[in-house]
Amino acid sequence: MAEQHVEGPVDTGPGPVPVVIGPRPEPVHHVAVYAFAGMAPFELGVVVEVFGLARPELGGLLAAPWYGLKVCADRPGTALDAVGGFALTARHGLDDLAAADTVVVPGVPNAFGGAVSPGLVAALRTAHERGARIVSICSGAFALAAAGLLDGREATTHWRYADLLQQRHPDVRVNPDVLYVDNGNVLTSAGSAAGIDLCLHLVRRDHGAKVANSVARRFVVAPHRDGGQAQFIEAAVRPVDEEDDGVARSMQWAMGHLASPLTISLLARAARMSDRSYLRHFTARNGTSPMRWVVTQRIAASLPLLESPEGTVEEIAAAVGFESAATFRHHFGRVMRTSPTAYRRSFGRGVA
Repeated sequence: MAEQHVEGPVDTGPGPVPVVIGPRPEPVHHVAVYAFAGMAPFELGVVVEVFGLARPELGGLLAAPWYGLKVCADRPGTALDAVGGFALTARHGLDDLAAADTVVVPGVPNAFGGAVSPGLVAALRTAHERGARIVSICSGAFALAAAGLLDGREATTHWRYADLLQQRHPDVRVNPDVLYVDNGNVLTSAGSAAGIDLCLHLVRRDHGAKVANSVARRFVVAPHRDGGQAQFIEAAVRPVDEEDDGVARSMQWAMGHLASPLTISLLARAARMSDRSYLRHFTARNGTSPMRWVVTQRIAASLPLLESPEGTVEEIAAAVGFESAATFRHHFGRVMRTSPTAYRRSFGRGVA
């Protein structure tokens, strides 16, 4: 007989007293993030923002358990000084970190000279052996490397740490030119804003494009940047001039014409620039070429279509502007590290 769910005391007469059970908690995907003295708060804040907020606006979009977040430290309850003149206290220890479904290391105390916490290394190995997903942001890659989790893998970190990571861990294939690297259950990202990209990538993997787009919208950031996009963008912060307005105008125009053939000349015409000038200004502003950006936007546009049961892969490829399904599959694999069919199988709603 199935166990009865009891909301309050029940008088059953003589005999054993029934157990009183409250409402069953919803299952969650447990995320643990590592905190330490001397940390910069931005990367920690990104993880908290993505995985720690309640999101009632998602409603029926979720097909899998949402996240529960624990901030963990080597010594829980001890004040940890952070960059900026304040302190925070983590309530949870490394046992909770080792038991999580996803573990995020947003940095290490001193990448250039400090040793990685032995307790953190042991917890990462335990979590990895359990099958947990291990994630680093910025200098957190040094902790994953110290635990041996990056040996033989491609990985990234902030560009200023890349040479040191390669020197210290020669078995790691360090790629300093990308925003993040997804190796399945081990993922690494560059610093600061790239951590947002990787966290949204995780949400997209777990819940699909619609949910990731909703989280990005609340975050007020772009919903998807290709992990292979360059870290260093020349024009990260600078005044917007007339030519920059042209680049932005061309991007807005392209988003409305993704299904149509797009070329450098057409984009340059929308920006009212010569082809050569447009290519130079676009790349300086966005850190990638115009056509690679177009491909990324087309892939992003295909995700909600793949999550729907409507349309074949060939029809979706045409709808977002690819010349053929083969071309679509090639670019989709490069950007998403999987095939359109596998993505649909994992994230499709009502797709057999």
